Amino acid sequence: MKQKLLNSPMIYAFGMLAMMIPSQAFSSFYTYYYVDKLGLSIGLATLARTIFLIWDAVNQPMFGYWSDRTKTKYGRRRPWIFFASPLFVLAFILVFSPPSNMSDTGLFTWFLVVLIFYEAMATIIWVNYGALFPELFKGDRIRTKASAIQQGYQILAILIGTALTPILFEALGFSNMAIIYSIVFLVLMLLFLKFIKEDEEASRGPQLKLKEAFKETLKNKPFWLVNISNSFAQTVNGLLSATIPFYAKYVLHIPEAQNTILFAAVFVSVIPLVGVWYWMLRKMDPVKGWRLSLIVYALAVISFWFGSNLTSGIIAGIIVGFGLAGFLVSPPMVTSRIIDQDVAKTGSRREGIYTAVSGFIVRSSGLISALAFLIVGMIFGYESGDNPGPDPESTFRYLISVVPLILLFISIVISLFVKIEGRTVHES
Repeated sequence: MKQKLLNSPMIYAFGMLAMMIPSQAFSSFYTYYYVDKLGLSIGLATLARTIFLIWDAVNQPMFGYWSDRTKTKYGRRRPWIFFASPLFVLAFILVFSPPSNMSDTGLFTWFLVVLIFYEAMATIIWVNYGALFPELFKGDRIRTKASAIQQGYQILAILIGTALTPILFEALGFSNMAIIYSIVFLVLMLLFLKFIKEDEEASRGPQLKLKEAFKETLKNKPFWLVNISNSFAQTVNGLLSATIPFYAKYVLHIPEAQNTILFAAVFVSVIPLVGVWYWMLRKMDPVKGWRLSLIVYALAVISFWFGSNLTSGIIAGIIVGFGLAGFLVSPPMVTSRIIDQDVAKTGSRREGIYTAVSGFIVRSSGLISALAFLIVGMIFGYESGDNPGPDPESTFRYLISVVPLILLFISIVISLFVKIEGRTVHES
């Protein structure tokens, strides 16, 4: 049994489940907690988040570089994850456990410090976890299977982190909610670490120095094209999540309580649909499969244009879920192929740097999403719920359908320029 579990796609996906549950709860509710519950001004919260994002831009590539150059008998990635995990738990609990009766300055200082601490520990774990994927799974078919299982777990974690969190903090408080999620994280992460063993050969190859390592990464044209393309598609993921409540109110004209049904139509449907995409992609060239997923995703978002009530909204949500499932499964296969080609060229395995830089590029999607909201709102006169303008229905019909279609079209066009020669290593 132990041998069967060792380095299996299911065990690898436990790491995703472990990280995504607290990460989703954090990203969904930390601003709400500090601004709405604790009274931190939106200006100070924005300042802290800006510093937080600058810190993120600096630390991701460096942690990736250090991870690539680590050499221990336990591997390169596992020691980082092992030592960062308890500190991540501490940081996560501290985010939701500020001292009581703090001044505005004190609360801002606490907020900023714990954000930076949390981000550093989360980055260490995410970079090293992601860097393990191309090393553990060698060959297109096993990578497709591993990615499908991983993304299924990710969607499950998103559902837990968004749907269960309000129930927990209303019943037990934010601090106790964080403690519960921390226990779940530690249990799942320990299972992951117990049954994951790194390839000893991966760390024995030569490692490039800092300047050369980043130079090789920066001039890798397929890497940049893939990640820029993915950043536009990733924007659609965030845009849909942010727009669904407005779409339900102004386009479908349904009660706020039924928002959960729409979210479920999209995200619950993704879990079985990743299996469909696994069946479709397992014999396809990774780049062609990735490009197909973008095309299907683009066609799928058109269905939101025709929504007019709860039933049509649910149908559109399931259709979009099919497109989203394809996009979640296919990118890791392409990125792994790029890393394989880089190893063949340089003789150095640098999954850490590639994972870190890729994560930073894709996270820029939040800026594109905010810009889309601003532009469409200005065009149709939407300012807020108090001042929705003369045509809020068109505002959010365009934001949930036309804008995603445009973004995905850009993503598809960029993908057409991606050429990755050769084949991956044989299945292991």
